[in-house]
Amino acid sequence: MAKMVLLPVLLSFLLLPFASLALTQDFCVADLSCSDTPAGYPCKASVSAGDFYYHGLAAAGNTSNLIKAAVTPAFVGQFPGVNGLGISAARLDIAVSGVVPLHTHPAASELLFVTQGTIAAGFITSSSNTVYTKTLYAGDIMVFPQGLLHYQYNAGTGAAVALVAFSGPNPGLQITDYALFANNLPSAVVEKVTFLDDAQVKKLKSVLGGSG
Repeated sequence: MAKMVLLPVLLSFLLLPFASLALTQDFCVADLSCSDTPAGYPCKASVSAGDFYYHGLAAAGNTSNLIKAAVTPAFVGQFPGVNGLGISAARLDIAVSGVVPLHTHPAASELLFVTQGTIAAGFITSSSNTVYTKTLYAGDIMVFPQGLLHYQYNAGTGAAVALVAFSGPNPGLQITDYALFANNLPSAVVEKVTFLDDAQVKKLKSVLGGSG
């Protein structure tokens, strides 16, 4: 009985140090001269108002590329003030017929807010491969849970723009097509794990700059 009473007390004492750490400072602006760690960047010694301000999302990204889309990040690497705050942002520009292919953010959920144009978007669940899709217009928002495959493409007749919020300072990005076809993973392996034929794999490797 005594052990059962002591257990909650012991857990409280174990948790107290972590709670106090969360309250000892208001922020931890990233010192980008140091390496990132699983706990984030070390705190910068000298801080100014500029560390909490970022103008990088004002200009449209360059969509003159294969996917006709551009993501302009305001992650901790560009915006040191978000270090340790569990948030970051980005701007998404998609030209007519542009697409952001299937991709994941392993370290954050995503909230997409369309400010211009029309964007078709969707994600796939990990447990049942259920697909949730929606066509979004200016003023609409859609959420994409952390780590799930999702996509966006321009479904309108003009340029589309969206602002994106993430639930982490460095959400990460892995685009499925590039992961499969833009590296030196041997074609024979890609064919085996994707059920694609040799000609199709080599075509995609050629388009995306892969080898093997």
